[in-house]
Amino acid sequence: MSTDPTARTEGPQSTARATSAEGTRGTNPATSAKDPQNTNRATRAKDPQNTDPATRANGPLGTDLRLAWLLTRGSDRREWWRVGLTALGAALATGFALAAAALASLHGQYAVSLGAGLLDQPGTRSGVIVTLLLLLVPVLGFLGQCARIGAVHRDRRLAALRLAGATPAQVRRISALETGLACLLGSVLTTSAAVVVMLTGWQNPPALAWAGVVVTGLGVPVLGAVAGAVALRRVVASPLGRVRRVRPRSGRASGLLFAAAVLFLAASAPVAVALTSRGGPQRTPAYGGPSLIVAGLLVVVGAAAVGLVGGTARVTGRVLARRARTAATLIAAERLREDPWAAARTHAAVLLVTVVGTAYVGVRQAMLADLHATRPDRLGASMSYYETGLDLTALAILVALAIALGGLAVGTVESLAARRRGLAAQTAAGVPRSVLGRALLLETALPLGPALLLGGAGGMTIGVCYARLTADGAPVTPYAALLVPLGVYAACLLAAATSLPLLRRSVRPAELRYT
Repeated sequence: MSTDPTARTEGPQSTARATSAEGTRGTNPATSAKDPQNTNRATRAKDPQNTDPATRANGPLGTDLRLAWLLTRGSDRREWWRVGLTALGAALATGFALAAAALASLHGQYAVSLGAGLLDQPGTRSGVIVTLLLLLVPVLGFLGQCARIGAVHRDRRLAALRLAGATPAQVRRISALETGLACLLGSVLTTSAAVVVMLTGWQNPPALAWAGVVVTGLGVPVLGAVAGAVALRRVVASPLGRVRRVRPRSGRASGLLFAAAVLFLAASAPVAVALTSRGGPQRTPAYGGPSLIVAGLLVVVGAAAVGLVGGTARVTGRVLARRARTAATLIAAERLREDPWAAARTHAAVLLVTVVGTAYVGVRQAMLADLHATRPDRLGASMSYYETGLDLTALAILVALAIALGGLAVGTVESLAARRRGLAAQTAAGVPRSVLGRALLLETALPLGPALLLGGAGGMTIGVCYARLTADGAPVTPYAALLVPLGVYAACLLAAATSLPLLRRSVRPAELRYT
């Protein structure tokens, strides 16, 4: 009986092939299709959420919340700066709105220990409410600039999620959660402090005041979340544009949203005045008619100045780009021509404060001249009463200017950080850093100069009109109001100069790898 060695040698291999073939046939897709339990084991092992129906039902919001937290925690320091500054802006907005709501809940005459008697009468109390509502305008501009910190990096991350399979609704929820949580932090802190003050320093607060606390405390985070979702509408619609670095469209929508917010606040002011004046003595103040005219002119002139700043920046960029004789002027002019509405977003609140401040100086000079010309026995109150009101108004304007300058500084820093790859490329090509620094300052100085000139002229006109309406004799010309635009212009240049230390780090060769 003979044995073939070849057969003995190939036997184990044949057995292995047969076993492998049988194993392969055992995992036939057709067989797997007939046995869905076998095919879903790996899926359940990789995705444990699919094994729990309750988790599948309640998972989307929790998953989006975890993604928003992971994206924020895994980002660089700019994201944490954005969260902190957004929380600060939300805290300011909540504080001003809560104060206005608390004052609006009062009807008739009260004895308030704060404000040197300005909060006792409905007429003067309504003026304080309008001032608090107007302070929300620079806060809105500040929040808009804070939302743009790290905007390019954040947009590309969410666009990558969109390309990876995330639905548009999921991307919107993640964006809303990122912004809403930051606003919630600031709102909770301010609301908690307001509740403590109301419980300790206010006997029997009315129900309307508590309703204002609830509406304001919840409304600020909700509005912040909605603004965050609206800001990424283009990322959701066309994520490839962010990944491929397609040039974005004009930012005119941001200016329209800001104008809509200003108009909403302007419409809310008469409602607050009507609610406050209800139930009080119906008296017509001596300066009531001219004050209403001044308020209307402020809204019109401020809106015109904000609306013209984008067109002014575009025209300035085109003219200087053709006639520039220095590299810094050429770089700044091309930047303005490429994105003129960036200046409108950054300078809108500054222009409104300039118009109001210039008009205030003229109104103050005319009012004090009229009061000093009036006999003391014919005044409705002491001279210190009127001076205190004017001083508090000046303090409110200075606070608004500080907030607007903070927004300008944040916007300049973010613009510099978003362009650091291009700035590093220019430095590598031989452009001196001093030239880039001058170009950065010119980007603020060139469009802001004509806009402040227009705003100062409008505010000066308002002051002169008020002086002519209230003066019994020769009207006083408020020449001191001409100094306001110059002071604001210098302050804006100083605020823009705060970004120059960041320029040194932004032009390093390592920034060429920035994506």
